[in-house]
Amino acid sequence: MSSPTSEVLAVRYGTRTTRKSEVYLHFDTYGERDGDVVMDYYFWVVRRDGHTILVDCGFNETSGGRRHRTMLCPPAAALARLGIDPGEVTTAVLTHGHYDHIGNLRDFPAARLVMSRREYDFWTGPMARKALFAGSAEPEDVAALRVAHAAGRLELVEGRATLPGGVQLVDVGGHTPGQLIVLVGDVVIASDALHYYEELDLDRPFAHVADLPAMYGAFQLLRELGETHRLVAGHDPDVMRRFPVVGDGLAARITLNGR
Repeated sequence: MSSPTSEVLAVRYGTRTTRKSEVYLHFDTYGERDGDVVMDYYFWVVRRDGHTILVDCGFNETSGGRRHRTMLCPPAAALARLGIDPGEVTTAVLTHGHYDHIGNLRDFPAARLVMSRREYDFWTGPMARKALFAGSAEPEDVAALRVAHAAGRLELVEGRATLPGGVQLVDVGGHTPGQLIVLVGDVVIASDALHYYEELDLDRPFAHVADLPAMYGAFQLLRELGETHRLVAGHDPDVMRRFPVVGDGLAARITLNGR
């Protein structure tokens, strides 16, 4: 697949149908009828200035199957279908430690990994074993993080950081203690700081939250960024309608505009 010099690909590798009451925190507060909602699962690829950067790497077939998620295409295979050799990936940004974002680290053994220090410290610390947090992570995935850290492959960042190609990382917290968003050109990969676009429209927090004020703060930051940037939500099927679809429907392409 040919590609422009600079782009972001939102790769839709999985999906499921759930309920609004499972998606939004204290859904009964809003006095609305419950109903079905589709949750899509993405990872992202940034290609800019000769760099190929992976943003998250999805769930694997074992953890996804156990949670009854539909795997549309395993992430490494999805990259191959898009004409991207996994070996080209120089850096993998891990926006947070949930199972559907760090489940395939072993498929990218040569990539430098980058994560928020707050996030790593949380998932390798005692609080992560509490039931309401532990269900969102896989012990095997966290063990892979520990191995990468011990091998010197995992870089931990604090606050803000800039990667090659001008890719900026911002630790916003909220959904998880060290949730990252990724800014590249005029695009914001919001990851799970924004699961659905209507979270911003309705000021409606997601059900899984580590720090509610921080989640609201991330919403406000994303609204401000949205005045000058295009936002890519973390789980919204609308991503595939807002941006051109490529790869036989596998991914949405966002071509960067000169930033």
